[in-house]
Amino acid sequence: MFKKAKNIDTAFRHIRAFSLVAIIASCTICGLAIFKSLDFVAKMQQKIYVLAGGKALEALASDRRENVPVEARDHVRTFHQLFFNLDPDDKVIRESIGRALYLADASAKREYDNLKEKGYYNNIISGNVSQILRIDSVVVNLESHPYLFRCIGKLEITRSTSIVLRSLVTEGELRNVNRSDNNPHGFLIENWKVIENNDMDIKQRQP
Repeated sequence: MFKKAKNIDTAFRHIRAFSLVAIIASCTICGLAIFKSLDFVAKMQQKIYVLAGGKALEALASDRRENVPVEARDHVRTFHQLFFNLDPDDKVIRESIGRALYLADASAKREYDNLKEKGYYNNIISGNVSQILRIDSVVVNLESHPYLFRCIGKLEITRSTSIVLRSLVTEGELRNVNRSDNNPHGFLIENWKVIENNDMDIKQRQP
């Protein structure tokens, strides 16, 4: 009788141990499944599909810190192209300068006001002048915030009688701000100034 009771007790212990192992294994499998599911969802949320030419192209979202150098240089390029690429059309000039001023502080507005006061934009319109900026390099120092930058390029000014090539060098700082429709990069140019704007070459156009 005692032997039978002992066997029952041993069997009960075995069943309890087996049940405990089964429960631990089940919890481990469930936890692993949940972890993998959350990881999969997180990776899927980082995927962006861009529709281009009727095709869905996959892009990957990333931390902004990984793209700061690229976005900073592109912000500087975009501002300068909007500010200096001009055509003899008052509406086009106002729209382009207006978009540029969203990307910079009052230092850019002062430069615009100075040029406007000197009749620069009126001369472009009345003389049917076109102006294109070709950027050679944009250097941004990311070691400390705000980020110092220097933009080097050439201005090609096409008049009815000549084509003037001018060297252009500007400097300023980039400060982090919130992104918006008018400022998608999330930077603001501060203390912007033109360091150099000199004639390099003048070519006469054939009448």
